[in-house]
Amino acid sequence: MSIATVSNALNQPDRVSEPLRERVRASVAHLGYIPMPAARQLRAGRSGLIGMTVINISNPYFAALIDGAEGAASDAGMRVLAANSHDDAIRERDHLGLFESVQVEGALVSPFGDTRAQLERLRRHGIPVVLVDATDPEHSSVAFDNLAGGRIAAEHVIARGRRRVLFLGARDELHQVRERAQGVRDALAEAGLELETRRVPHTDPAAGRAAGAEIAAAAQRPDAIICSNDHLAMGLVRALVDGGIRVPEDIAVVGYDDTELAEVAAVPLTAVRQPATAIGRRAAELLIARISDPHTPREALVFPPALSVRASTGG
Repeated sequence: MSIATVSNALNQPDRVSEPLRERVRASVAHLGYIPMPAARQLRAGRSGLIGMTVINISNPYFAALIDGAEGAASDAGMRVLAANSHDDAIRERDHLGLFESVQVEGALVSPFGDTRAQLERLRRHGIPVVLVDATDPEHSSVAFDNLAGGRIAAEHVIARGRRRVLFLGARDELHQVRERAQGVRDALAEAGLELETRRVPHTDPAAGRAAGAEIAAAAQRPDAIICSNDHLAMGLVRALVDGGIRVPEDIAVVGYDDTELAEVAAVPLTAVRQPATAIGRRAAELLIARISDPHTPREALVFPPALSVRASTGG
């Protein structure tokens, strides 16, 4: 039985007789053969894959970004190959190299480090890129107005009578964190107030708990804390409450992202809302348009912030 006959029986069954189709099916069942659509697509010059790298998939915000991108990709008959850089620039570069080697048709990149050289290499190989949570004139992008997000968080706690405001966030190489802190600082300056900042090595609940325990034990404490993400804020609130600090009576707390967990926390969390699923979907739609037509104009979309007010600030 020739390879062409087997291929026709599996992929174009109307071209072979019923007895021959049955022989092929019996052989396939006996051998345990599994068809490989990806191989067929590669032979046709397509992989059907979109590569996507995010900073830290343990953060529900990035998981929601991937979910949105997968929805748009599925609608277009494509699949997302997701990679987690885990706050590591070297790992991020490795992921981008992997995308090239497996011949993804396009890449969605939420950058942690300086990825310009890798993105230029992808571009030279005909792989379009859309940036997520970042902007660059060489690529289409979907971002969030972090300056405005920080500002509305600060304006909210100022309106609640808070005057000693702390910004709790990760290290400065993340441009999102820098912009959020600057938005808070700008709003406070306009109110004649100064911002105190505190850096943590990671933005996960453990780092929030460690910072919260130290703040709870201190003689001088802020009366409002704005965190760079919800994960950090929820760990912070847990430690403050365990340390005898009332939230929000003693310290108001604001998160950032407004993930699903913010609403169901022990003290429901006021948070700046980033529509992560919508951002991921829109980014994938832009990328799919560029895959379909490389001459599609570049776009730079920016989502505006909103504030979900809950109990952590007395909402």
